[in-house]
Amino acid sequence: MKKTTIILISIIAVIVIVVFSGISKYNQLVGLEENVNSQWANVENQYQRRADLIPNLVATVKGYAAHESETLENVIAARARATQVTVNPDQLTPEKLQEFQAAQGQLSSALGKLLMITENYPDLKANQNFRDLQVQLEGTENRISTERTRFNEMSNGFNSTIRRFPANIIASMLGFEKKVYFEAEAGSNQAPEVQF
Repeated sequence: MKKTTIILISIIAVIVIVVFSGISKYNQLVGLEENVNSQWANVENQYQRRADLIPNLVATVKGYAAHESETLENVIAARARATQVTVNPDQLTPEKLQEFQAAQGQLSSALGKLLMITENYPDLKANQNFRDLQVQLEGTENRISTERTRFNEMSNGFNSTIRRFPANIIASMLGFEKKVYFEAEAGSNQAPEVQF
C-alpha cells in the first residue's frame, strides 16, 4: 500500500509540475504577445502623429505655393489613403502589413515631393511656422523608424519564444502564431540617383 501511495503521489506531483509549467509558459506567451500588440500601437501612434502634422504643413505651403496645387492635392490624397489603411494587431498578416506599408510609402513619397518644391520658395523656407513643422515632421519620421525597429524586436522575441521547446507545443496547442516584421520597401536597397 505504501508503494502505491508513493507512486500515486509522484504521478500527481509530476502532473502538478507540468500543469503549473504550462500555465507559466502560457502566461509568458500572453505577455510577449501583448508587448508586440502594444508596440504595434506605438507604430500606429507615430504614423497618426505624422498624419496630424500634414494638414498644418500643407496649409503653410499653400499660402506660398498656390500654383503647386497638384502636389498639395497629392499629399492630401495620400494622407487620406494612409489613414484609411488600419491593421488590427491580431490580424497582422504579411499581406496586411504590406498594404499598410504601401499606403505609408505613398504618403512619404508625396511628402518628399512637397518638401522638394519648397526649395523654390525662399520666403517659405524662412517662415518660422514652416521650419517648425518641418522639424516636427523630421522628428516624427525618426520616431516612426524607432518604433518600427522596436516592433521588429518585440516580434522577434515573441517568434523566438514560440519556436523554442517546450513553448512551441503550448503555442501550437493554444493558437499562438508567428508575428510579421516590417521589411524594407522594394527598391530601397538601390541608392537614389542625384543629378545636378
